[in-house]
Amino acid sequence: MEPLFFKPVFKQRIWGGTALKEEFGYEISNAHTGECWAISAHPNGPSLIENGMYAGMALDSLWSEHPELFGNSKEKVFPMLTKILDANQDLSVQVHPDDAYARVHENGEQGKTECWYIIDCKEDADIILGHHARSKEEFMQQIKEGRWSDLLRRVKVKPGDFFYVPSGTIHAICEGTLILETQQSSDTTYRIYDYERRDSDGNLRDLHLEKAIDVITIPYQNPKSTSVINKNETSVLTSFLESGFFSVYKWQVRGIASFNTGENYLLLSVIKGNGILFHHGGEYPIKKGTHFILPFGFGEFEIDGECELIVSHT
Repeated sequence: MEPLFFKPVFKQRIWGGTALKEEFGYEISNAHTGECWAISAHPNGPSLIENGMYAGMALDSLWSEHPELFGNSKEKVFPMLTKILDANQDLSVQVHPDDAYARVHENGEQGKTECWYIIDCKEDADIILGHHARSKEEFMQQIKEGRWSDLLRRVKVKPGDFFYVPSGTIHAICEGTLILETQQSSDTTYRIYDYERRDSDGNLRDLHLEKAIDVITIPYQNPKSTSVINKNETSVLTSFLESGFFSVYKWQVRGIASFNTGENYLLLSVIKGNGILFHHGGEYPIKKGTHFILPFGFGEFEIDGECELIVSHT
């Protein structure tokens, strides 16, 4: 049994920049590349396996044809999506539906709960997370009057911060932030405000106020995620979140560290440094920008090097 390494899918965005190329060495020619879909089985951008007996196969096909690699999960579709986002400009202020709403209004699509790990950001960077309205009437009145600074809740960020963004939460990643996003496998977004920006054809981008109002949580509920840290001589393991959708961790390795997949398949993204993964006599180099899955039953393995990884599972 081998790790499954993936070739990312890149998305051009009006707010994207060049950080994905500069920071991770990805071969990207477009100067407005905003998203790296690193581990994806979504039909809008399935990633391909690069190694081993499944090389060239898309993750969505692997999920349906080889369920044993994922513990014979009962989920109909691969439930998670790992992205890296480069916000060279502010993203639109937006909200996502939950599963029940998306199933009815978005042709069976999953809802979208997500979380963010701040890989890097400019000094004094912030994000939009939540709002200050106490009722739907107050919310609508502030939008009508264009009182965005009164309505939107801004939060200062720094590298290493982690934020949980449940469906129904107003949010926006702002200029100068580079994040790793772990989310449900969904591509449904309802824009509320887009700074009067125009697309490449000179048109204002669509807003989705009616659907957004349906799904926004009012008043805002600030979800608290508690970091639990376990240290030893060669690793620091931080547990950011354990939710009904996914659990997310950071592994910091300095030397040779031992791990075990347990009763899960794991999604892993290297966000800093490099190393070698050892498993049953096999050696697999990993470096910043590498994304891979360890299948169900992979078991015990070691990582030797100096690196940091974001790890998740359902």
